Amino acid sequence: MWLLLGALLLLSWLVLLLRYPRKALPISGAAAVLLGLLASVVLWQERRDEHHLARLQLHLSFAPGQCPADQPLALTLDNRSSAALVELTWQVAAYRPGENVNLAQAFYTSPHYSGPGELAPGAQWRSCLPVPTLRSGYRASTLEFRAERLQGRFNY
Repeated sequence: MWLLLGALLLLSWLVLLLRYPRKALPISGAAAVLLGLLASVVLWQERRDEHHLARLQLHLSFAPGQCPADQPLALTLDNRSSAALVELTWQVAAYRPGENVNLAQAFYTSPHYSGPGELAPGAQWRSCLPVPTLRSGYRASTLEFRAERLQGRFNY
């Protein structure tokens, strides 16, 4: 639907540009400048968020002695960025030590992990999480867990 609408708008613009070049060219130039400005603002915001996400330290460890039996993953999140963390989501991956094959299976019913809500700069958050579904034959106690595909929003 959106692709069809975009193609229709592009075709209309080309027809107007060919039919009425003196009127359509200045408007097209202004529209191109505005689109370029909008794209640069979006890219700047994404780079700023990526910079702040890189400053987060999220550590996962299998700790059944510190956490409840149904949530044996201990999580520590340090916000070392200069902005308050508003929202954070991630996926948990499981690896054998020294290997790079993810042993956590991704199902639709797999647990979704999200952060504490608002976390001030320099603050720390601790929690316990459930272990993701692992491939058969692997025990959680023998694996290393990592947070991957972090997505977040910050309050500036």
